[in-house]
Amino acid sequence: MIKSLTSLSDLNMRSGADILLEVLESEGVEYIFGNPGTTELPLIDALLRHENIHYVLALQESSVVAIADGYAKASGKTGFINLHTASGLGHGMGNLINSRIMKTPLVVTVGQQDTRHYVRDPLLYDDIVSIGSPVMKWAQEVTSADQLPVLVRRAFHAASYPPGGPVLLSLPMNVMEELSDAGIQTASRVDYHNVAGSLDELAQALSAVPPGRVMIVAGDEVHSSGSTQEIVQLAEALGAHVYGSSWPLNLPFPTQHALWRGNMPTTASEIASVINAYDAVFIIGGRSLITILYSEGDAIPGTCAVYQLSADMNELGRTYATRLSVMGDIKLSLKELLPKLEQRRVASKLTHQRLLKTARAEREKEWKQQEERLAAERLRPAISPMVAAYEVIKSIPPGTTIVDEAIATARHVRRFISDQQHPRYYFMRGGGLGWGMPAAVGHSLGLGREPVVCLMGDGASLYSPQALWTAAHENLPVTFIVMNNLEYNVLKNFMKSQPAYSSTQLGRFIGMDLVNPHIDFQSLGSAMGIRCCRVTQAADIATAVAHGLQSGKTNLIEIVISAD
Repeated sequence: MIKSLTSLSDLNMRSGADILLEVLESEGVEYIFGNPGTTELPLIDALLRHENIHYVLALQESSVVAIADGYAKASGKTGFINLHTASGLGHGMGNLINSRIMKTPLVVTVGQQDTRHYVRDPLLYDDIVSIGSPVMKWAQEVTSADQLPVLVRRAFHAASYPPGGPVLLSLPMNVMEELSDAGIQTASRVDYHNVAGSLDELAQALSAVPPGRVMIVAGDEVHSSGSTQEIVQLAEALGAHVYGSSWPLNLPFPTQHALWRGNMPTTASEIASVINAYDAVFIIGGRSLITILYSEGDAIPGTCAVYQLSADMNELGRTYATRLSVMGDIKLSLKELLPKLEQRRVASKLTHQRLLKTARAEREKEWKQQEERLAAERLRPAISPMVAAYEVIKSIPPGTTIVDEAIATARHVRRFISDQQHPRYYFMRGGGLGWGMPAAVGHSLGLGREPVVCLMGDGASLYSPQALWTAAHENLPVTFIVMNNLEYNVLKNFMKSQPAYSSTQLGRFIGMDLVNPHIDFQSLGSAMGIRCCRVTQAADIATAVAHGLQSGKTNLIEIVISAD
């Protein structure tokens, strides 16, 4: 009898790498995003026994992280990453900071040296947990194969509960090779979605503000919670103008709606000048009033009442005093709030109708001015950023995902995006360059290999060009569009806005021109195995974009644009 039990136990013995993959299978993981080294070889070998999990190879860890980030955003799942030792973690750290800011759920595993020779300071050894902890929600090293089922489940849980973000597990090589008969248990079902409290009080306070005197700032949680329609109903119920974050991840509101006012500015003084026109601001979805350059004063004047709704407790009352902040799922809470507003609203429907009529007239005037400016821009000899943005956006079919890291054209792109396009727009919320190209690869994978358009600045595209190879290797229909103005245009513009800078006075900007030699994007793309073309006339942009999308293949379009 004892011999029989021993034999049964022997049959259940698997390597730590096999146990890890079994847990991943039960969590519904379809991709591992990685770049392997020696410490990852046990996992790579075990993948031969788990062929339903596909290994997506990127050529540098920064690209690995951003591909997983794009996948997580597009699929709504947690991305799973495998990096190589402390050095690989270091390479990926910039995009991990982006993921933390964007609250992307990622489980980041890092191959570690064999624990049995830590004491001898082997090559590539370092304290991975200490290195990763400042960026991660949670970090731990696995010390035996028996711990893997519990710690991997814990990692998925920690990555996904609000606010989402990256977590880290250090995986020593000997733990991945160690044999164990540990059971993997089953995946837990945890419902994080709760309705906020104090909604009666919030409804009463918002209803007391006259129509036209309350503004809504819709942050990234609006898109991630799928609550755009509720925001539209809220804005129409309150007679409120809607603004997006000053540095957005998404566009949370139909861009052609009469109440949409675009994205907030990026300095405290400019933000205050907008908010001064209102008696109250309702901020929905976390940190949205993001400043870049310093300016005097507070972004929210003390005379303006502040109300907040977010699923992230860390965002509530964080910077500005609020009359009321409530925590809860955006969509569920707004569904509860809207009927309460209807019950308490004292303003007549006629007042709201007049306000909407005025808002439509203002938007029509704005669109007319935009058309006039666009016509004037077309007369310039070179392709202006505005014209490039218009020609590209009009060529992208509704429902196609747009990943944007082209700073020179981004504000124009957001103006031209249609109501049908805005739900699939993603911008570089984290602020660290090198996210866009690989994120576009991840978006295509997360959407079942659908077409994606990636807009890149010439400077930004050089942070993660390795993503071109991964897109081609995976045969993904991603159209990369490089807006090439031969310079770090955004930096020059920042300096030009400061007359005291000597650079502005002399017209010389050190380290901001990408010339001598010019970067040959056609050769770069060809070297990665993709079809490329170069556009120098505005009339050719639409045809190039259409051909790129219709090809169903990875391709790169370089558009030569002027400085704005």
